[in-house]
Amino acid sequence: MTVVRDDPGAAGEAAGNVPTATIRFTINGARKIAEIEPRLLLADLIRGGTGLTGTHRGCDTTNCGACTVLVDGVPVKSCTMLAVQVDGRSVTTVEGLAGPSELHPLQEGFKAEHGLQCGFCTPGMMMAAKGLLDRNPDPTEEEVRWALSGNLCRCTGYQNIVKSVLWAARKLREADGSDGS
Repeated sequence: MTVVRDDPGAAGEAAGNVPTATIRFTINGARKIAEIEPRLLLADLIRGGTGLTGTHRGCDTTNCGACTVLVDGVPVKSCTMLAVQVDGRSVTTVEGLAGPSELHPLQEGFKAEHGLQCGFCTPGMMMAAKGLLDRNPDPTEEEVRWALSGNLCRCTGYQNIVKSVLWAARKLREADGSDGS
């Protein structure tokens, strides 16, 4: 026999007393503290909680990659990661790539090589590419394509996106003095 009882805590939750969690994290170099619902997605914290709107929500299933950000330097799809998972961690969004008066080489590369059209996928593409270039400053075309394989673009056909990332890799190596060409 199964017995089901009323949960004494249910009345409070129904009245709007949703449990919250306090998290501390760094976003684009700025330390933050947030009181959030444990079910809040990282993409929603970024867009609604911090006002940084470069992180796009496209599919909510990790298929498109428009929501890609770096968490402790690793590309993640923020539409399916809970915000509580960044407690004590560092998040970088597309807004954190460069300062207010300069472009990051990835941004320059996307401009120079025509790596964007509508721009919806661009922030996620750039963050996935940044994760690659931080690990591998001299990737092959195949390695770039693999790193971006979790990001969809419906406009460009990817050729110019790949060229943009390779352009940025060259520029970063030249600035670092490690370009062998």
